Amino acid sequence: MNLSTNQAQQTYDVLIVGSGASGGWAAKRLSEAGLKVAILEAGRPQSSANFSEHTPKFKLKYRNMAPEIFSKSRPIQSKVYAFSEYTANWYCDDSEEPYTTAPGKPYNWLGRTRVVGGRMNIWGRICIRYSDWEMEAPSRDGYGEPWPLEYKDLAPYYDLVERYIGVNGMAEGLEERPDGVYQPPFPLTCLETHFRNRVKQKFGRTTTLQPTAVLTQSLNGRGACHYCGPCERGCMTRSYFNPVFTTVADAVLSGNCTLTTNAMAYQVLMDPDRNRARGVSYIDRNTKETREINGRVVILCAQTQESVRILLNSATPQHPGGLANASGVLGHYFTNHIANSGASGEFPEFGAKPSLGGPVRPAGVYIVPFRNIKGQAPRKDFLRTYGYEGYASVDFNWSAHGYSEAYKKALHTPQVAFSIGGWGETLPRFDNFVEIDSTVKDAYGIPVIKIHMSDGENEDAMSIDVVESAAEMLDAAGAKNIRLHPKPAIPYRPNHEAGMARMGSDPKKSILNQYQQAHEIQNLFVMDASGFPTNPSPNPALTIMAVCVRSCDYLMEELKRGEI
Repeated sequence: MNLSTNQAQQTYDVLIVGSGASGGWAAKRLSEAGLKVAILEAGRPQSSANFSEHTPKFKLKYRNMAPEIFSKSRPIQSKVYAFSEYTANWYCDDSEEPYTTAPGKPYNWLGRTRVVGGRMNIWGRICIRYSDWEMEAPSRDGYGEPWPLEYKDLAPYYDLVERYIGVNGMAEGLEERPDGVYQPPFPLTCLETHFRNRVKQKFGRTTTLQPTAVLTQSLNGRGACHYCGPCERGCMTRSYFNPVFTTVADAVLSGNCTLTTNAMAYQVLMDPDRNRARGVSYIDRNTKETREINGRVVILCAQTQESVRILLNSATPQHPGGLANASGVLGHYFTNHIANSGASGEFPEFGAKPSLGGPVRPAGVYIVPFRNIKGQAPRKDFLRTYGYEGYASVDFNWSAHGYSEAYKKALHTPQVAFSIGGWGETLPRFDNFVEIDSTVKDAYGIPVIKIHMSDGENEDAMSIDVVESAAEMLDAAGAKNIRLHPKPAIPYRPNHEAGMARMGSDPKKSILNQYQQAHEIQNLFVMDASGFPTNPSPNPALTIMAVCVRSCDYLMEELKRGEI
C-alpha cells in the first residue's frame, strides 16, 4: 500500500470526509476551536477562477448549444438543472463513477459534484427551518421513527448558521414554518403579490418569498447580490453561500485544517484491538494509489449515498453488515422528495416589457404547507405534507409567427406566466434502500452501490393532490390557460436524499444517536442527511448545517471530558 508519508505518520484529532454543507461547517467549528482537522474531498480544488456567471456564451467552445457532447460522459449528471457547458467539469464522469439500480426502479442520482464545496456550488440556496410538527410526525401518524431531538434543540443552531451564511426572507409568524434570522427580503413582483393576496383571501394559505442564502446586505466581506442570474455557475461577489469561500476557507485560515483534494474515500479503518475507528483509506484520483490517513475521530459528510456506501464498504468480521449496523437498518429507509408535479398558468394582464439580460432575482416564491398541519383534520388519502416552490416570469413570445413588423410586434407581446411545483415528503420505507453491488467497481476500484427506490401509494396520492391544489390556486388568482404537470413516469428526484443511517433513541432501530454519533462506535460520526429519520418537505440543507454544528459542539465537550 502506497502511503502519503506525512499523513501516514500524523494522527489528526478529526478526519472529515467531504467539504459541502456539513463537512465545511464541521471543519470550521472544530478547527477554530483548536482541534487539528483534515478534510478529505473527492473533488478538485475550487476557486472564483472557475466561476462563469458573467461569461457570455460566445466565449465557450460550443456556445452552450451542444448538450449532447457533454451528456456522452455524463448522461445522468446532465439531467440536473444546473448542468451546462459552463460547469460540466464540476460533475463526476458517470462512466467512471457508475451505480446500479434494481430492475424496474430507475433512479437518477443527480448532483454528484467533484469540486471542493460539493453540491453547495450548485444548490438552490433555499433555507427553510423544520418544525416540531414535522419532526414529531411519526409519533402522531404511527409511520416511522420520530427525531430524537426537538425544534428547541436546533433553534439556536439555526440562528447561528443563518447569521453566518446570510439568509434573506419574510417573517410570517407561522408555527408550522418557523421564521429565521433574516436579512431584508428581495421584493415580490406585482404578480406574486397579487397571487399571495388572492390565495390568502380564498384559502387562508400563505405564499411568501423563498428564504434564500443570498445576501441583500454585505456580510463579512461578501457583497450583496447584484441580480446577475446564473448562481449555479458561481458567484464572484460571494453573495450566495458556498463553503469554498466561507466555512472551508475559514477552517484552512485557522491554521488547524489540512485540505486534501482528489481523495476518494473508500473505507473507515478500524482498530483491530478496540472497537474504534482509527482512520480512513482513500484513493488518489490522479495516481489511483491507495492511501491512509489517521485520526482520533472520523466524521462522514460525503452526502447521503456516499457516506452510506463508505460504511457498507467498511465491513469487518466484527461488523459484517457494514460499520455500526447491529440494528440491520444501515442502507434502509432511503428518502427523497417528490417533485416536478404542479401547474402553471398565464396572466396577460400583468404584462411588462420583456428583456434579455435584465436583472434576475435569485429566489422564487414558497407556498407554506397546508395539508396535514396542526389544527387541521388529517387527510385520509395520504400522510405528511408538501409545500410549493414557484416563480413568475415575463418573456418574449418566441413562438410568434409572421414577418417583418408584424412578427416584431408579436415577438414583443409579453408572455406572463406563473408556475408552481410541489415538494413533498416521502415516507421512509425499509424496502427503499441501497446495497453494495459487488459485481461493479468504479474507476478507482471501489465497489458501487445498487439503489432500490420507488414511490408508494402515499407519494402517488400526494402527487395527485399537489397538481389539483396548484390548479385551484392559480384559478383563484385568475390565471388563464392553466396547464397541469402530473408526476412524470420516471420521477424526478432533487438533490435532497436523506436517511439510511438514521438517528434514533433506540440502538435496535437506528444507527446514530441525536448527536449523529454511531451507537456502536464511539468515535464515528455521520453528519450529513444520512441521519435524518424522516425527510420533511423543506429543502434539507439548512437543517443539515444546523444539526452538524450542534453535533460538533457535543463532540468537543466529549473530547474535553475524555469520553471519546
